[in-house]
Amino acid sequence: MKGAENLVRKQYLIAPHQVEKLQLLAKKQKTSAAEVVRMAIDAFNPDIPEELNESELFDLVSARVKEAIADTKTTRKRLKKTLVALGEK
Repeated sequence: MKGAENLVRKQYLIAPHQVEKLQLLAKKQKTSAAEVVRMAIDAFNPDIPEELNESELFDLVSARVKEAIADTKTTRKRLKKTLVALGEK
């Protein structure tokens, strides 16, 4: 546990199925349930609109990957030209 001296004890009520899920996640992560809760809180970003659904997120990631592939191809072509030019000297 990182920075235990900076932690604050709080109590929250959660449903039994959430307790089971929390315990399962903690076991899979090989950590405590409290650490899983802290990671979930850290991962939550209220600035991301809720209406951004899985499909839109996939489309966004897909577009970025396509851009990266195109950039990589362009860079490889330039690198190949440079290597050929250097080989001619």
